[in-house]
Amino acid sequence: MNRDVLEDLTEAERKALAQCRHAVLGVERPLRLDCGVELGPYRVAYQTYGTLNADKSNAVLICHALTGDQFVAEQHPVTDREGWWESMVGPGKVLDPVRYFIISSNVLGGCMGTTGPLARDPATNQPWNLRFPVVTVGDMVRAQAALLDHLGIPELFCVIGGSMGGMQVLEWAASFPSRVFAAVPIACAARHSAQNIAFHEVGRQAIMADPDWRGGDYRLHDTAPARGLAVARMTAHITYLSELALQRKFGRNLQNRDALGFGFDADFQVESYLRHQGSTFVDRFDANSYLYITRAMDYFDLARGHGGVLANAFKGSPTRFCLMSFTSDWLFPTHESREIVHALNAAAANVSFVEIASDKGHDAFLLDEPEMFRTLTGFLQGAANVRGLA
Repeated sequence: MNRDVLEDLTEAERKALAQCRHAVLGVERPLRLDCGVELGPYRVAYQTYGTLNADKSNAVLICHALTGDQFVAEQHPVTDREGWWESMVGPGKVLDPVRYFIISSNVLGGCMGTTGPLARDPATNQPWNLRFPVVTVGDMVRAQAALLDHLGIPELFCVIGGSMGGMQVLEWAASFPSRVFAAVPIACAARHSAQNIAFHEVGRQAIMADPDWRGGDYRLHDTAPARGLAVARMTAHITYLSELALQRKFGRNLQNRDALGFGFDADFQVESYLRHQGSTFVDRFDANSYLYITRAMDYFDLARGHGGVLANAFKGSPTRFCLMSFTSDWLFPTHESREIVHALNAAAANVSFVEIASDKGHDAFLLDEPEMFRTLTGFLQGAANVRGLA
């Protein structure tokens, strides 16, 4: 049993687990997945910042996006880069660990320590690979709820996240409304659009077309579909930016040359940039995990489980909501956030919303956006006042 959750790790997972905490869950009560499979035991890798107060009222859960992980505010153990949300989390920042007990976990199906396709099936003692059950955003959230039970935290002061993290926030508010005092979904939607599913499918097909993928069993052959995964990352990364951001940063500037090369090397800076994004991504992410997590996003449709009416997901919700979108985000455009706001209004929920002017595209939620910081600071302070959180 323990081998599935504690051994047979990749080097990246070993480095990740050495720098964070993990919990082995589902030993006595397996996690019932939406696909019908009961998963257990399973491991959840997580990181915390700050101290839980005496009445356990200051817990904040940060939900990460597709290629994020639990290392939000520290040097990443695999890439040595700074945490992916250090602009938001840290002393004196919006999410201050002096004030809040901040939790961030690697999602179910991930590759930074939480059980996913890299793990072993305890029934066969063989790597799950593509035989790992397909997971949903709902499954990810239920695993997070089990982690909070393990930590003895009955209620979250706030759950916050952008992109797929925002989907998790919405799922938390719909599935566990009594456990969420405040919810901040950023740059997300209540369901994945056809366009976004299409982009994900291109990425998955790039991975599966790589000869080294081996039907998902690449680790058994001591190889990896690095080329396919790199192309998937390059394609996705374009969707995270905006045309204005690409033009401002790169334009048609040539890469380390004064004239066109009349070949297929990286003539342009933007080509070199995307190739770098792809090549560095494969060092920290698992190809099968990419398949599973993109599929979880594709399956996300919050209204589907509530009679097809999104407002029903929030009926009677006691949660206070703050939604944010960005003007240049074409991956999760503002109208999708407005649909959520309208549903919350229809359910008579407490909701505020702001569209932030930015030319940085979808990735704006990860960057230095003063209006986002001001909005969140005001919202959290108001929520803290109501909650009685000093």
